[in-house]
Amino acid sequence: MEYDLDKAIRKIPGFPKPGILFYDITGILIQPEAFRFCLDRMLELFKGRDIQGIAAVESRGFIFASPLALAMELPLILMRKKGKLPGETLQISFSLEYGEDVLEMHRDDISTGQKILLVDDLIATGGTLKAACSLLEMRGAEVAGILAVVGLPFLNYQEILSGYSVTTLINYQNE
Repeated sequence: MEYDLDKAIRKIPGFPKPGILFYDITGILIQPEAFRFCLDRMLELFKGRDIQGIAAVESRGFIFASPLALAMELPLILMRKKGKLPGETLQISFSLEYGEDVLEMHRDDISTGQKILLVDDLIATGGTLKAACSLLEMRGAEVAGILAVVGLPFLNYQEILSGYSVTTLINYQNE
């Protein structure tokens, strides 16, 4: 099935600050046919690959990774902001365009050599996903790929994520 995903993605100028065009995936979520298209396409792209777990970045990544992990019968690994996970965690600090942040995951959710698909809703600069890859690799996992619904290659995420296989369902080339 083909679907015009662009029609479901809201473009909000001036959010979160003037000069930014925000690509809002909530338009996908309120249209079951758009959401179903995304999940079916993700499954089609990765079913049968040598993947042993799916990691998702808080919080919109959870929306797409959860049903994908269930459909592929794989464990779901949550990557959250500091202080949100109750067990023993690994953490990594990283820089954002507006400051610093910390990403955590449960230490026991990953095993050495495990092949993990990393899922998020959107790739902008790639900084958060690079930190997530580093966190997985700190635990000895192998990042088998990065998957997102939306890619913004004009922000040059491919430089930060070089060395990783990146797949997006739709890209926007304009700023």
